[in-house]
Amino acid sequence: MINMGIFAYKGIDINGSLISGSIEATNIDDAQSNLISKGLSILSIKKTISLLSGFNVGSLSGRVKRRDIIEFARNTGMMLKAGISILDALEDIGQTTEKKALKSAIQNLKDSVISGSTLSYALNANARIFPDILIRMVRIGEETGRVERSLMDIADHLQRIEDLSETIKRALMYPIFVLFTTGGALLFWIVYVMPKLLSVIKEMGEKLPLITRMMLFMSNFIQSKWYILPFIPIAIIAGIKLVKQKEKGRYYLDMVKMKLPIVKLFVFNKYLASFAEQMKIMVVAGITIDKSLVIVSNSVGSEVFKRAIISIKEKISTGSKISDAIKEQSIFPKMVVRMIDVGESSGNLGEQFAFLSDFYFKKLDDVSEKLGKMIEPVMMTIVGIIFAFMIMAILLPIYDLVSKFK
Repeated sequence: MINMGIFAYKGIDINGSLISGSIEATNIDDAQSNLISKGLSILSIKKTISLLSGFNVGSLSGRVKRRDIIEFARNTGMMLKAGISILDALEDIGQTTEKKALKSAIQNLKDSVISGSTLSYALNANARIFPDILIRMVRIGEETGRVERSLMDIADHLQRIEDLSETIKRALMYPIFVLFTTGGALLFWIVYVMPKLLSVIKEMGEKLPLITRMMLFMSNFIQSKWYILPFIPIAIIAGIKLVKQKEKGRYYLDMVKMKLPIVKLFVFNKYLASFAEQMKIMVVAGITIDKSLVIVSNSVGSEVFKRAIISIKEKISTGSKISDAIKEQSIFPKMVVRMIDVGESSGNLGEQFAFLSDFYFKKLDDVSEKLGKMIEPVMMTIVGIIFAFMIMAILLPIYDLVSKFK
């Protein structure tokens, strides 16, 4: 999901009632536009979260996870399909929900619907809990009279993402274990073993080689400034969050991710799968292509893809074919262009997007299953190089010392 901010607002609705809540948007102008489009007269609006906006806010207020949202969307969709009213559905789901944050959010939804709000408006007022794509799909369902179908579709979409995440976690367990154990061994050598060996050589008056002096400096630095080490990853994460606050920063971060070895295999296929699946959902729901592209551009999760999709939308608005507009964007493979071209010609664009979605999710599954095996040799190479430098740092002065006794 695209990194967005949370904006608290107060306003007056079309019935003259005072409304307060929060909305998620890329900036304050977008937040105001969204609220005005709902018929709200804004009295005040301000950003409430900055550095934490990139985190899963739901996790800070009761650990509302993706699978909780999947369960909510699927159960609500099933109950609506069975003919149960939205109020009764929310009442039943709220009573059986164990997560306090989600239970509170569902109660807010119920209260908003009772007061006359649409479900999408109520979801948007609780955007800290519910993802943007869920809110948008429910709004589309309300426009087409297919809310239950939209909820089921988005539940299926989020479930595929959840299954993929679980596959990646399992694939990374062994490499992460190796990383920590090897890192601990390296730290022990650098901090404890190496100084003792090199101090003996240094006492003999032997001049240490450059690589040895570098390793000794690193050892002394870690011993004297050890308390800085835990803050290094925190500083890196905070720096990334700050960069992601800006659209330009998000764009360049996405570009970097799409060019890194191994990482690009996962990231690129993920964005293509997300684009194809969301377009399939929109097209099947009967949403026009230009409107579908606008919605998908805001929920695909990549600033690079967002810009490309917006450019495609602009080309289509001037009369260009979808396939021709996509062809001009280099990030889309030729296969995507061909399949969409066939879909336009045959009138089954939804089926073509469904095929592309399945194809790229299958590629993601394959990459995820092989992820651990792909990372392992890279890690072993890096660790081997570090150990080689350490051995050289120790053996070179010893070799020089032994040579003098010949």
